[in-house]
Amino acid sequence: MGMERVQCAYASLDEAFEIGKETYQGQQYSQIYFARLHLMRTLLYSLIPHWKPNSPVCTVLGLEEGKECVIVGTLYKHMKLKPCILDEYSKERSVVPLVKPHNFIHPDDHLVLEDESGRVKLSGYIISPSEYVTGIVVALLGKETGAGDFLVQDVLQAGLPPQIEFPLKSREDKYVVLVSGLSVGSSSSNPLQFQLLIDHITGHLGDEKEQSIASQIAQVVFAGNLIEIPHRLLNGQNLASKDLSRMAEPIKELDILLSQIAAGLPLDIMPGPSDPANFSLPQQSLHRCLFPGSSTYNTFRSCTNPHCFELDNVRFLGTSGQNVDDLEKYSEAKDKLEFMERTLRWRHLAPTAPNTLGCYPYTDKDPFFIESCPHVYFIGNQDKFETRVIKGSEGQLVRLVCVPKFSETGVAVMLNLRDLDCYALSFGTQFSS
Repeated sequence: MGMERVQCAYASLDEAFEIGKETYQGQQYSQIYFARLHLMRTLLYSLIPHWKPNSPVCTVLGLEEGKECVIVGTLYKHMKLKPCILDEYSKERSVVPLVKPHNFIHPDDHLVLEDESGRVKLSGYIISPSEYVTGIVVALLGKETGAGDFLVQDVLQAGLPPQIEFPLKSREDKYVVLVSGLSVGSSSSNPLQFQLLIDHITGHLGDEKEQSIASQIAQVVFAGNLIEIPHRLLNGQNLASKDLSRMAEPIKELDILLSQIAAGLPLDIMPGPSDPANFSLPQQSLHRCLFPGSSTYNTFRSCTNPHCFELDNVRFLGTSGQNVDDLEKYSEAKDKLEFMERTLRWRHLAPTAPNTLGCYPYTDKDPFFIESCPHVYFIGNQDKFETRVIKGSEGQLVRLVCVPKFSETGVAVMLNLRDLDCYALSFGTQFSS
């Protein structure tokens, strides 16, 4: 019995993340902060009358001791343990190695609010330094103390952005498969496990019921770290010809695997930290010449990281995980989903860029500002599969998804476009001895 695969209307919204005609002319990173402050301040000014209608708004320089007012600016987090390039230099010169912690938070960390006029140290228990990072724009209600600090009494964040209406529930199920961390070429990669995933997606596995579910998969998204080139080949030295060919092997193997999927259904690939793409965000799409087999299919799409697209008017926004992994180093939360929620409520995809996360030095815009709320927000290359739905003050509903590293867990994620339900697809290849 022949089965038809479901189809979806696809629209790419990656234009904001494409560097295109931007040229680097030695510009500094201050300009991206100015662009961010201007964007966010305009937004926060529109919200302040509903939040604190009777409080005057002033600049940092215009603060008066004991007078209650609202100030808007960019947070800077002063961190005792934050890595410094001079420490790296002294480490090379000293005998005793420096310990590199997983998280750089210290009890003595404090926050400073900065605008064009000046900066002021923040105090009070309302705003906790462990929850915030450098680069977020907020509005604060409070007053200047005798010590010259600003005593915070209340905090206003931008909140979830407006969301396009979720399409009326269709009767049929349509699935999107999210995969990340294939790490083809690494010691943890299991080719059989990946082949099982491919066979499941393309309908070459299981009975008729399994195949009918596979026929409802309309799209596959690979969220970064597709390959891993052995580190010993990346030491900056000239390589022998056999090492050069060894370097290309993971990409060749990946191309063969991806072309099996592209022959059957649309797939998007996003670059990640270990892929042959630019290091700084937004990472530009991997060149099609790397995939001579897959790129012959019109179903194959090489995309940016971050990646934004719509499927049947359901909006997706995702990254390969760098933005949230960096937040985890410089702030605290109970899980990765909370970091994801914060980025949406701050309306900024990568607030730590360019401070601790590499990004392109834009001059007149900040592409990581989230103008429209997605229906699905995913991050790749995480340790485990996690998901939950969050709600906004204007009825926005967002499905948050942490996509685990496939090479380590054998887990991909299936998401139903009809109701945004989500579950794990797990592939195991353990053989009993």
